[in-house]
Amino acid sequence: MLRALSIRNFAVIELLDLEFESGLTAFTGETGAGKSILIEALGFLLGERGSVDWVRDGAPALSVRGVFAGPEGSFTIERSLDAKGRSKAERDGVAVKVAELQALGERLVDFHGQHEHQTLLRNAIQRELLDDFGELANPLAAVRESWKEWKGLRARLESMRISEDERLRRVDLYRFQAEEIDAVDPRPGEEEALSAELPRLKNAEKLLTLAAKAYAALYEEEGSAEERLREAEHALEEMALLDGGLRGAVDALARARESAGEASSALAAYRDGIGEDPERVDELIGRQDKLARLKRKYGATLDAVLEHRALIRRELEALENHVEQTEALDAAIAQAEKNLAKRCAALHDARMAAAKKLGAGVQRELKDLGMEKARLSVSVEMEEGEYGPDGSDRVEFLIAPNPGEPMKALRSIASGGELSRVMLALKTVLARADRVGLMVFDEVDTGVGGAIGRAVGAKLAELGARGQVFCVTHLPQVACCAKHHFHVAKGVAGGRTVTRVERLADKARVEAVARMIGGRTVTKASLKHAQELLESA
Repeated sequence: MLRALSIRNFAVIELLDLEFESGLTAFTGETGAGKSILIEALGFLLGERGSVDWVRDGAPALSVRGVFAGPEGSFTIERSLDAKGRSKAERDGVAVKVAELQALGERLVDFHGQHEHQTLLRNAIQRELLDDFGELANPLAAVRESWKEWKGLRARLESMRISEDERLRRVDLYRFQAEEIDAVDPRPGEEEALSAELPRLKNAEKLLTLAAKAYAALYEEEGSAEERLREAEHALEEMALLDGGLRGAVDALARARESAGEASSALAAYRDGIGEDPERVDELIGRQDKLARLKRKYGATLDAVLEHRALIRRELEALENHVEQTEALDAAIAQAEKNLAKRCAALHDARMAAAKKLGAGVQRELKDLGMEKARLSVSVEMEEGEYGPDGSDRVEFLIAPNPGEPMKALRSIASGGELSRVMLALKTVLARADRVGLMVFDEVDTGVGGAIGRAVGAKLAELGARGQVFCVTHLPQVACCAKHHFHVAKGVAGGRTVTRVERLADKARVEAVARMIGGRTVTKASLKHAQELLESA
């Protein structure tokens, strides 16, 4: 339920604060006064797309704030839009995304505008209404799951349907590529190993000379580092006998001599192992060239070449086993279609049961709306072998407004007034199972008047008795049925056009209804008529 609504700088509304209660609330006023702007502001608050054209001239931004009450308590939603098109939204001061507002809005408010009269004529909308009424979300989800699987298998099969010539051409191509890569037999990490080994082989002579020189300096030549370290170590040992404080220096020098010995051994092994090998150099360079040719053809890196090899291996397997895979897919598709057909049949049966109840319920409501003789039913026809994400059914609302007439599609015969009443009857039936807190009707009374208008007002009041209903109306018969009445008027203040909204009661309400009956001039007759309408509501 909407408890309060605050609007700032929204089109002709400069500043507006309203409080609401349960029941039917009517909004009346002359055409262009701004009644529908209130509905647009509420829609914007709950995630509908905004327009910078709504920002009042001279204002930096517009804002709408609503206080809602639900089973979990009260909460506040606020949304703004600046002149540059930037939007912000918050729930209880915490930022939320527009998608979250939209999801929340679907649970809070059910909008019904004038354009929905026409959407009611579409088969898809009629099917959705039937599914909502029958609470068929689970069987519908099961159908959609099966349809997705069946559709995916068919797409895979279609992608495999190539000509035999094309299949053979691809087999030859992939075999050639596989053989070319396999002939080289690249291995992961091979390039790095080549890059490490080649520099050593190319510079073997220089490395050998340097290794021999270093080994001689460390160990081999007279006065080598190892010899000098040993002499120094002996001298320090004698000194340590005379001064114990030098024992640490003796140990350090011993470690240095041992390290020098280890380095000498490593150099000797390196020197003995290195040698010039021109054939090995040529072999490695040739290997690098082969890998480079593969990379030019099949990938920028060796890993990419290996990935390509794995890909064509799979492709070859599929092409060479084409018949077996096609047969397996055919079998899988047949089974998936069988499952889909079974679920579509279950959904069809559920829709048939729901259609019977919906048709009877709407027909009862139509009697209250001045269509006592009308007959309405919901046709559900299964189109065998035709599958879609919503099943195999074609749903059609059928109506015979007058006795003796055959049932025909709603879109073929219904007038604007009849459409309004059928939609209201549907909303009334659906509302019994709907948990939406607020229903909003923007001129649902289009095309009706007089006694029919009174019947529409009574039906809206009935809906309001079960929750909260807003109705924008031009009919005094509808306005009189409201529990709460707001009058919307346009005026000028400070040289600017502004819209004001006033809650009406007692004498002011009688005068407003009298103007709806007789125009701007209020007469004793129109006042009397207005008073009678209000008293009889």
